[in-house]
Amino acid sequence: MNDLSKAATKPAVSWLEVGEESDGQRIDNFLVARLKGVPKSHIYRVLRSGEVRVNSGRIKPDYRLKAGDKVRIPPMRLSPAKAKARPAEFPIVHEDAALLVIDKPAGVAVHGGSGVSFGVIESLRASRPLTKLLELAHRLDRDTSGLLIVCKKRTALVEMHRMLRDGEVEKIYFAVVKGAPRQDSFEMREALHKHVTSSGERRVSVHEDGKAALTRVRVLKRGRFSLLEVRLLTGRTHQIRVHLAHAGYPVVGDEKYGDFALNKELKQRLLLHAAKLSLKHPLTGEHLKLESALPAAMQAFLQ
Repeated sequence: MNDLSKAATKPAVSWLEVGEESDGQRIDNFLVARLKGVPKSHIYRVLRSGEVRVNSGRIKPDYRLKAGDKVRIPPMRLSPAKAKARPAEFPIVHEDAALLVIDKPAGVAVHGGSGVSFGVIESLRASRPLTKLLELAHRLDRDTSGLLIVCKKRTALVEMHRMLRDGEVEKIYFAVVKGAPRQDSFEMREALHKHVTSSGERRVSVHEDGKAALTRVRVLKRGRFSLLEVRLLTGRTHQIRVHLAHAGYPVVGDEKYGDFALNKELKQRLLLHAAKLSLKHPLTGEHLKLESALPAAMQAFLQ
């Protein structure tokens, strides 16, 4: 008699004898629990068609098995194998026993999901299989480059989350925007509101009923396209992009809140870079001041 693993992988009929531990179990649940990798829809299809038989007789999906029953399992197709994250290392800005700070390139998601099989965190885990814990302390948008904090200890992760929530981490970004602000420095305090559009897309907009948000801006280079240093005093979703767009200085390459006609003309990625972090180490209290240089793509665009 073939075992169940062979039944799930070989294109041939196999037979299984029901043990006492499965006495009284429904046939559909019995098969779902044992035929790993086979889509449920396929299991129910062969049950309804009569291809699965018990003691050579046809049964329904709610049939209750008895110890000693002999189950006929037809050839079953497996689901396509899920892609595994490839080991990858990223430029390291700081590393110790509790923290890993990397310089994330643009175009790489920080984690899998939303159509992305895997991201930075899955790749790091694949490249460091002996590291017990690797968890994101915060996130960066897929097209935003720069400093990303990963925690290697649970205590550090919990404290980092508290520090970020309480505004104890200074975060500074570089942004290339359309237009030239008149003031050398200014603040944006518009409240931000999350909502879902009629098409199901998640968006953020300026709204008086939204959550408080504070962004400080300093102009580093002024022109048709300007380079801004942007300091986040709160950590709302898409805060920089929404505030700057609302002020009339959309980030170049922003496909969600930017100047769509200009983006189509330029064919340029989002020019937003997480450049500086200043914080106390979550476990040792040591002051960390970390920096990432302006990416070559942003320098080239400005030139």
